[in-house]
Amino acid sequence: MEAAGRVVGEALVAVRAAAAPGVSTRELDRVAEEVIRSHGATPTFLGYEGFPASICASVNDVVVHGIPGRGTVLREGDLVSIDCGATLDGWVGDSAWSFGVGALAADVDKLNRATEWVLNEGIAAMVPGNRLTDVSHALEAATRRAEERFGVVLGILDGYGGHGIGRSMHEDPYLSNEGRPHRGPRIREGSVLAIEPMLILGGGVESKVLDDDWTVLTLDGAPAAHWEHTVAATADGPRVLTPRPA
Repeated sequence: MEAAGRVVGEALVAVRAAAAPGVSTRELDRVAEEVIRSHGATPTFLGYEGFPASICASVNDVVVHGIPGRGTVLREGDLVSIDCGATLDGWVGDSAWSFGVGALAADVDKLNRATEWVLNEGIAAMVPGNRLTDVSHALEAATRRAEERFGVVLGILDGYGGHGIGRSMHEDPYLSNEGRPHRGPRIREGSVLAIEPMLILGGGVESKVLDDDWTVLTLDGAPAAHWEHTVAATADGPRVLTPRPA
């Protein structure tokens, strides 16, 4: 799984390097697919339940599942979330990050840095002996602490979360980004989850889905950030299986 995850990490870094004003999200999709296939892997997203691309490219108020298109052209100051999956030798890696095209507005930058921080706090709970919702609770508690730490009001996107992952991209169990601790299946050594907080600037939690049945937008039009890693629980602590090259 880490071999697949490293391919994802390389694809994400290549996409970020290519993202600039005037570049379409369709062009970013092409960059990711080329990187994935160059490693002998296949794009997990492409064709998944009919999804037409190799990445999800979500800009500003699109939280997740944005379909790359020639008509979606990046502009200075956009917040871009890229979600990518690769399958290698039958194993799947899944990861996402958000970044600015040029400089972000101050509050949007705080949102993005806070979401990355929340992800890392959630990853820290991915240890043998914990239960599934201990990770959920860690993400929720970190979101509330992040509001003070970064000086920003945050909403947790309702109805979306992480998931088990292995031979398939979406496996049981579903991982909520909030909840009471000490519930659900026990995390054991070798357990793997895709952990992915999705936070909305200003405290909103509701969303709507476009007629394409994929694109998820914030209901209030506020920008959102999405960060994700595939993580294994090991005797030595959490192990990120989707590392990104420096």
